[in-house]
Amino acid sequence: MQFEEISLRALKAGLLVVLAAGLTTGCATQTKPYDYTAFKESRPASILVLPPINNSPDVAATYSLFSQVTYPLAESGYYVFPVALVDETFRQNGLNNPPEMHEVTLKRLREIFGADSALYINIKQYGTSYAVVASESRVTAEARLIDLRSEQVLWTGSASASSAEGRNSSGGLVGMLVQAIVSQILESSMNQSHQIAGITSSRLLSADMPNGILFGPHSPKYKTDGNARP
Repeated sequence: MQFEEISLRALKAGLLVVLAAGLTTGCATQTKPYDYTAFKESRPASILVLPPINNSPDVAATYSLFSQVTYPLAESGYYVFPVALVDETFRQNGLNNPPEMHEVTLKRLREIFGADSALYINIKQYGTSYAVVASESRVTAEARLIDLRSEQVLWTGSASASSAEGRNSSGGLVGMLVQAIVSQILESSMNQSHQIAGITSSRLLSADMPNGILFGPHSPKYKTDGNARP
């Protein structure tokens, strides 16, 4: 009887520890509302997107992502300077790589392009990786939107996408190994990372996302947003 009482107390204590851990984890994963004060004061109508800086080992990352930023921003209600024109303008001025382009002063960007704001993107991950029982193509990027008139940071954000999302593994360890190898071969040969970059771009730069950018003046939802949702 004494042994049963001790076991019951131990079980209750264990359940309390698990519950407390669960509550702590839940609190830690809640999204903190973004402060849109500067963004609402600025309300830029046009965005100049600079070629992203690539921090991944894949040399194709910069222009893969750069080629897919216009659509989500235009759909969000902004005029986006044509990315090919932006890239060529920098090159005509002797700037041939993104780190150099990102060093141009905000005042100079305003003088050359006449844009209201500039978007700086850093690619943290890009490419297909293989790790014994798991293979995926992943693209992760961070962005900063800066007002070229006041030089204030209006918004910062990050997003990631992976080909492994929603993938189910079956067939035990052997099945997982085979799936990982097949996924790596197919994704590398089909340039799956470029498609994943499009998803990352959409998650990063589409308005009406949690803590995302606000809608621009060409959107019917202009000035109706700004309250972040958890």
